[in-house]
Amino acid sequence: MKKRFIFILCGLFLCAATIAATDYNVLQQGAVGDGKTLNTKSLQSAIDALHAKGGGQLYFPAGRYLTGSLQLKSNVTLYLEKEAVLLGSTSPYDYPGFSTEKELKVNNDHFDQALIYAEGAENIGITGEGCIDGQGRELALTIDSLHHTGELVDKHYNTYRKRPNTRPKLLFMRNCRKVELRKTNFRSGAAWGLSFSLCTDLTIDSLHVENRAYWNNDGIDISDCKDVRISNCFINSADDGICLKSHYWGAWNDRVSISNCYIISSASAIKFGTESLGGFKNVTIDNIRIKDTFRSAIAIESVDGAEIENVQVSNVHAVNTGNAIFIRLGHRSGEQPGYLRNVTIKDMYVEVPFGRPDINYDLRGPAVTFFHNPFPSSISGIPGHDIENVKLENIEIVYPGRATRGMAYMSVSRLKDVPENEKGYPEFTMFEELPSWGFYVRHVKGIQMHNIKLRLQEDDFRPAFVFDRVSDVRLSDISLPENKKAGQVVLRQTNLQSADNAVKEYVREVE
Repeated sequence: MKKRFIFILCGLFLCAATIAATDYNVLQQGAVGDGKTLNTKSLQSAIDALHAKGGGQLYFPAGRYLTGSLQLKSNVTLYLEKEAVLLGSTSPYDYPGFSTEKELKVNNDHFDQALIYAEGAENIGITGEGCIDGQGRELALTIDSLHHTGELVDKHYNTYRKRPNTRPKLLFMRNCRKVELRKTNFRSGAAWGLSFSLCTDLTIDSLHVENRAYWNNDGIDISDCKDVRISNCFINSADDGICLKSHYWGAWNDRVSISNCYIISSASAIKFGTESLGGFKNVTIDNIRIKDTFRSAIAIESVDGAEIENVQVSNVHAVNTGNAIFIRLGHRSGEQPGYLRNVTIKDMYVEVPFGRPDINYDLRGPAVTFFHNPFPSSISGIPGHDIENVKLENIEIVYPGRATRGMAYMSVSRLKDVPENEKGYPEFTMFEELPSWGFYVRHVKGIQMHNIKLRLQEDDFRPAFVFDRVSDVRLSDISLPENKKAGQVVLRQTNLQSADNAVKEYVREVE
């Protein structure tokens, strides 16, 4: 019995030794955690060695590890201890470009560099409570200076915005499978934060993303990925918080779940469709908290031919946010418009302020260039291409009011003058002044609104709802301010399929 116990114990020690042999401590691989020594070669060598051995974990103990671009390879995980910081170099020469030609033809952001990138890898990850800090502002300003001295000219330089467009992301992964990112802090990219393209089986859980160092600082970008789970994340970004994109014809995002996240953004909190070639299908968004967000809480957009269907949004609580809901089917590019159908949004509360929600941040979204009253939520297709089957239920939105005819005026007798702007950039301000304060709905086939409560902090002379060329409208349990009764639901060339008696009192039809 004693011999058997010794044999088992030896076997356990052998197993532990085997596991330990596949884990590398970066200090034992020649890295120096002083925040000054450039560790790119030693860290990349350690990743390559782990990959060659079949995989393992690269362990970062407490320290500040300065590095240029690192390529993560199959079966390798980075583990950052709580006091460990992977620090991005502020020299652009430490970030070689990788090929993203197909993407660059579409998005024109030219972010073909990253602090950490992976291509065609599988079973990879980043975990631990440490931090990945891109030092993005210092890096971006260095790139800007080198452009102006002529030493490193950015051929894509944005002369209007006065900023370079060739800047590294914090992280970029393409064509990867079985990716896990858990518990790590990410901050200060020179461009987008965490970017994923054509990946499958992607888990992003319990991350803290603080990406406000410079322009185009999205939090998390998902492009044409399948089986994606984003949960329990805090995101504070100078651009979109979580942004789904589609860069490829014939590819799309599918089976995407976003849940239990807290988002602050100088653009939109959750948005899809800025680039929208392929599509977005079977997307579930649940339990989202939003504050101090300049643009939309939820923005769903197809403007480049994308197919969007089966989107479920629930339990959204947004305060100090510029717009509640923006749903758009347009035709900015592509041979023909795509489609947008089967969208359900329920259990939502939003407070819209009168002024800029992000006014206290040093980096803010571009201001609107025309005079306007507060904008309503909008759901709008284009002539001949309706958005189909939208359900809104249990929604409360508090609007600021304070609209004035002297600031801007679009009467309900001029609904035909609201621009279609078929090729415009998708944004809730794209139609300029709108004739309603609560919801503006145009070119939609099939919309149900149930238990919708709209409140005003101060008076607004416009009606609460405008439906323009909408078919199969069903309204029930609509609650408006006490002084808002007749004429608050305006119909133009619209089929009101059903409405309860209280709603019928609000209805006014116009030519």
